[in-house]
Amino acid sequence: MHLYRAYVGPPSTEGKSGTQEATGQAVSTARPPTGKRLKKTPEKKTGNKDCKADIAFLIDGSFNIGQRRFNLQKNFVGKVALMLGIGTEGPHVGLVQASEHPKIEFYLKNFTSAKDVLFAIKEVGFRGGNSNTGKALKHTAQKFFTVDAGVRKGIPKVAVVFIDGWPSDDIEEAGIVAREFGVNVFIVSVAKPIPEELGMVQDVAFVDKAVCRSNGFFSYHMPNWFGTTKYVKPLVQKLCTHEQMMCSKTCYNSVNIAFLIDGSSSVGDSNFRLMLEFVSNIAKTFEISDIGAKIAAVQFTYDQRTEFSFTDYSTKENVLAVIRNIRYMSGGTATGDAISFTVRNVFGPIRESPNKNFLVVVTDGQSYDDVRGPAAAAHDAGITIFSVGVAWAPLDDLRDMASKPKESHAFFTREFTGLEPIVSDVIRGICRDFLESQQ
Repeated sequence: MHLYRAYVGPPSTEGKSGTQEATGQAVSTARPPTGKRLKKTPEKKTGNKDCKADIAFLIDGSFNIGQRRFNLQKNFVGKVALMLGIGTEGPHVGLVQASEHPKIEFYLKNFTSAKDVLFAIKEVGFRGGNSNTGKALKHTAQKFFTVDAGVRKGIPKVAVVFIDGWPSDDIEEAGIVAREFGVNVFIVSVAKPIPEELGMVQDVAFVDKAVCRSNGFFSYHMPNWFGTTKYVKPLVQKLCTHEQMMCSKTCYNSVNIAFLIDGSSSVGDSNFRLMLEFVSNIAKTFEISDIGAKIAAVQFTYDQRTEFSFTDYSTKENVLAVIRNIRYMSGGTATGDAISFTVRNVFGPIRESPNKNFLVVVTDGQSYDDVRGPAAAAHDAGITIFSVGVAWAPLDDLRDMASKPKESHAFFTREFTGLEPIVSDVIRGICRDFLESQQ
């Protein structure tokens, strides 16, 4: 136990490194010759570039763990933070304490050196209360991992959740929210419930419900808080294995969505604006970027016009501005031809994209040509179709175009104003299909 706490004698003999030790730095890393330390600085500042991750340590601050074990937990987190190689170009870390109510102790952007992080961890006070880990994890996904709080683009978001015993609340829903937000959840469970305690546990499978994937990679167990030094390195290795971070891909950042917009004369100018609003409201939900979601739009009558392709714009502002400025064509309705055109000219050039492909068709009338053949070809090419019909659009056409199950991929409204409530149905459908494709 002494070893664990890494007590190295009175501060007067150790000077500065004594305070480092107390925060949990492994004894062997104390380097007396100051000359060596100076040489290390440039690499220290930039950190470990091979382990770029934005990491939240979610520590247990409940009465369950108690003050003494809480301090041992902080020591362990300090050792993990130190070994990660924190720096401007390396991993960034922050800390959230779970108790009755979650408290964000410090954010990703607050510190970029291991020394400052260790000091901040040391300063964290024990809160007590129930171990509402689910509540804290949800709070972390929604409030900690934001751009304002220091999240970096294209870098894995990771939450390392420490649970002493078991959570007091439901953690399953929090796990779902975290996955939706693209957070890779690891659970470090300490002192698992013994058989006599199982009756008190709300959900015995709480670890599998919360982790990113229940494949064993995201769960980590330590028997107790004593002698944990040997557990530091294997955990750090997991946190730096980025190709395993399956939850970084979400429906919001890993999809290509093309909109096929009916510009026929039966729509009319003001209704055409409502269609564009519908398209904008779906598009703006997604994380559009050069490495994220991509949006394209085609307008059709008897002819087709690519308004913009997937590679034309890589920011949300630009995409929304272009959608607003689409000019109404007016003419007949050949939806089948338009689907074939879009598959060939819009999806064709991005065949190699790792994103999942979606096509949203918005039409207000009967197509003069066959839609079934072109839609089947699109399905075969791995494109999921949502069909949205207004006014005179025949239900048969909508069902023929839609992917299976038809009832969750085909929508109809009598009025153009009825498009608004369908926005959330389409977004939910895209996310559901995306998640199913990832399993």
